[in-house]
Amino acid sequence: MQGQHRLTVSGRPPTLSDVRRLLLWGFKSSHELLENGLGTLEREVMTLAWQQREISVREACDLMSTRVAYTTVMTTMDRLYKKGFLARRKVGRAFVYQAAASRHEIEHAVAAELVDSLLQRNAGEPLPVLSSLVDAVSDRDRNLLDDLERLVREKRKTLERKKNR
Repeated sequence: MQGQHRLTVSGRPPTLSDVRRLLLWGFKSSHELLENGLGTLEREVMTLAWQQREISVREACDLMSTRVAYTTVMTTMDRLYKKGFLARRKVGRAFVYQAAASRHEIEHAVAAELVDSLLQRNAGEPLPVLSSLVDAVSDRDRNLLDDLERLVREKRKTLERKKNR
């Protein structure tokens, strides 16, 4: 059939998993969203903040992989504070910063926000979103499906306990 184009993946017809990946192409993992949502200097400062219990601007400057002006690091840390990524307290005339949440907590929050927005967008019919989640989990690792089932059971128990209070 000349003129007719068929989608193939590595010379074979695409599987459902291939199609799903194609449809979700452009969607990023929570880790990628976090990494791409911050600038290079912001990411480096956050990495330092996650490694140190507390960090001053001067300490951050000393630990940077490349030489960066004190005022640039100070501005970056202030921006991260205003975005909610860093907490700070005044010590003398300077601020000492610490990560407001762990990397894992932030990635979890980004992922939760993504799922929540998908469910809200499809509020009238959330089942396709949930079905896609189950398919994605089982495609990746069958043991994850068991973990998902356990999490659902635990959540039901928690909700039942709250309801009975």
